[in-house]
Amino acid sequence: MRTLEEIAAGVRDGALDPVRLVEDALTRAAAAADLNAIVHLDVDGARKAAAAHDRTGALAGVPVLVKEIIEVEGLPYRCGSASMDEVGQQDAEVVRRLRAAGAIVIGLSHTHEFAYGCFGTSNRVGPCRNPHDPSRMTGGSSSGSAAAVAAGVVPLAIGTDTAGSVRIPAALCGVVGFKPSYDTLPTDRVFPLSKSLDHVGVLTRTASDAAYALNVLAGVAVRPPRKPRLGVVTNPEYLQLSPEVSTAWSAALQTLEAVEVQLPDWSTSYSTAANIQGPEAVASHRGRSQDLYQPDVRLRLLEAAQVEPADYERAKADAARITAELDAVLADVDAVVTPTVLTTAPLITAAADGGLDIRRQLMNNTRLANLTRHAAVSLPIPADGLPVGLQVIAASNERAAAVACWIEAQR
Repeated sequence: MRTLEEIAAGVRDGALDPVRLVEDALTRAAAAADLNAIVHLDVDGARKAAAAHDRTGALAGVPVLVKEIIEVEGLPYRCGSASMDEVGQQDAEVVRRLRAAGAIVIGLSHTHEFAYGCFGTSNRVGPCRNPHDPSRMTGGSSSGSAAAVAAGVVPLAIGTDTAGSVRIPAALCGVVGFKPSYDTLPTDRVFPLSKSLDHVGVLTRTASDAAYALNVLAGVAVRPPRKPRLGVVTNPEYLQLSPEVSTAWSAALQTLEAVEVQLPDWSTSYSTAANIQGPEAVASHRGRSQDLYQPDVRLRLLEAAQVEPADYERAKADAARITAELDAVLADVDAVVTPTVLTTAPLITAAADGGLDIRRQLMNNTRLANLTRHAAVSLPIPADGLPVGLQVIAASNERAAAVACWIEAQR
């Protein structure tokens, strides 16, 4: 399995053909069509870009998928919703950077409608399916990006993360999801869910590939991995694990030397993030007809509209305090590690009743890093059966990348 750096180097020196790379990706996409991970495959555009490729760039010839809430010029812009039928008028800045680095966009990946859900089930084309068991959720909202990377369709996909939407599907699908710190990758021409919490991130097969991609797209320095000082979460709310996750988590900790740390109060952090996200989501959808929205997304917006303005203002003030508390924890360690998700991938059918308990299980451990805007990475750890993710939270992108790469090297 070639790394992103090796693919690009091979294209630049003539050992690899961008046309062949694209054709192979299109073939893999067709073979994985039942997963519903790709909502639009730009066959003609990808072939044209490959044929005209100048064999330059740090991502030369790398086939890439872009989450469908991110605008791509000339491709459908629907955000997974039957209420939208637009065409991208201009590349989002992150797409422009991909192309400038030589990557080839082959299509758009599935999202939970408007990125407002962590299941990956609600979309105009139906649910996205987990490559490890198609009866199970991918997680969301960057569902298709994680599923496509896990299925080997592409080595790099772009997602977004407001409450865990890169890291949750990464954990459930067994890939790496890197949510860099706030505004590392720009959110222009990305449909907003919550302007204060939205992050653009990457999904890859390995932590080293994620670090490389962020170095190319955002200038995040790649540091040689060294043995870090790790803090392991002790808050009980972060450790209410299913038996499968508990077994994998305990085994992973045996290979890591870590000191115990206490993260900011879970209940306060979780409610604070919800009270910021809700009103901002309502504002993003104000003036839009919701008649064709998915039922769960309409319900989420109704719930969000109940947050009082005073609670929103209080939440913004609380966010600053909670951020300072986490900064203090991270001043003593290189990173804090937690399980990414409390459970393995639930059945898709579990979303039918609204899945309130499952929603909390999926987002339970990921919301804090959006609230505080710190870098956070989910990487797979050895597990029997369905994938399990370990989350790294760090004070900087460089430190998060170095720690994730070091942990990956221990396997």
